[in-house]
Parts: sequence; structure tokens; C-alpha cells
Amino acid sequence: MNFTYLALGDSYTIGEQVSLAESFPYQTVQRLRQTAGQTPTAVGNPVGGCRFTAPEIIAKTGWTTDELNAAIKQSSLLQQYDVVSLLIGVNNQYKGRTVAEFQDQFTQLLQQAIVFAGNKPENVFVLSIPDWGVTPFAETRLPDEHGRDKEQIAEEINAFNEVCKNIAAACLCTYIDITASQREDGNKPEFLAGDSLHPSGIEYAKWAAKFAAAILKLKMDN
Repeated sequence: MNFTYLALGDSYTIGEQVSLAESFPYQTVQRLRQTAGQTPTAVGNPVGGCRFTAPEIIAKTGWTTDELNAAIKQSSLLQQYDVVSLLIGVNNQYKGRTVAEFQDQFTQLLQQAIVFAGNKPENVFVLSIPDWGVTPFAETRLPDEHGRDKEQIAEEINAFNEVCKNIAAACLCTYIDITASQREDGNKPEFLAGDSLHPSGIEYAKWAAKFAAAILKLKMDN
């Protein structure tokens, strides 16, 4: 049985500045493959016997919600995926877009994600937006470039994530918080890529662990 996964997002989904294999979608699939291979026919292994195809990714560095939506409309995709993830919004915040606009556009994207998941909202996972304000990159560009400090960025990220969390709950999708731990690691060299902004594969591994665990729980419950 093939297991298909569609990842929707921006630079955090493609893994800007790291190899494709280090991105969280690929690390998630690798974890699921390892789980399936350990005891492929054993009782209690929810993914035993599954064949995990490489994740299909629609994401690009710098994309906002409207740009992701436009790209989806231009893409040729499968009719249905076993799992869909959505991580989007940091560029809306970075560019000073309003929370109200984000709410409308994020709702549309999540509804589309549910369609991609065969109208099964439980198969859609929303990952929270990381806080770029904790990174060394932010220290070199604040407050002169944007007139915002780290505390303001954090407040804005929190507001955007509250939208993600509430809409995910209303749509019966799973919300995964990766922001709290990312804030703890966001200023440590080993958790950062070469641009001192995006995560390294080590940070993405933490996201993949949480995501894979959520998928396994879903499969176990079903």
C-alpha cells in the first residue's frame, strides 16, 4: 500500500539552505519508513507494510498565503493524499500583512488542504509558524529595517499562530506547535542553517519527530 504526503508552505517546508533530505517533510517520511521497517507485519505497527513515496512539496522561499494559493492552482497534483501538511504565514508577518487578511487566506488554504486529503480533516496537519525574531539574522536587521523589535515580532507571530490554531481546531485538523522549542534553539549555531535565519537539519529533525508521532497516532487510532 502506497502512502502519499503533500507538503504545502514556504521556505520552512522546502528547507532553505539545507539539503532536501534534511527538510522536515523528507525527515518525517524517513522516520515513518524506519517505523514501518522495524516490524512490518506486527500487531500494533500502524504503518507496517506501507510503501512511503517521497513527499510532494509545493513551497518556495518568500511565499505568502496568497502566493501559495496561486501556486496550488497552477500545479498538477494527485486527486488525494494520505497526509497533507500546511506551514505558512511567516512572510505575511514579515511583510506587515494584517492578521485579518491572513485569517481569510489561511482558511481558504486549509479548506483546500482538506480536499487534497480526501475530505478527511483528521489527515491534515498544521504546523505553527517559527519566530524569526530570535535568530541572529534578526539581530542584524532590527530595529532599523522594519522598526520592530524582537518582542513585537514575537507578539505578531503569536497572533498569527493563534489564527492557525483556532482555524485548525474549527476545521477538525491537527495543530502541531513547533514554535516553542524553536524559540529555545533559534539562537544556537547548531540549530541554524548558514544564513543564521533558517533552521538546520537538526532543528527540522525535531519537527519531523513531532509530525511523525502525530501521523502514527492518527493511524493507530484509525
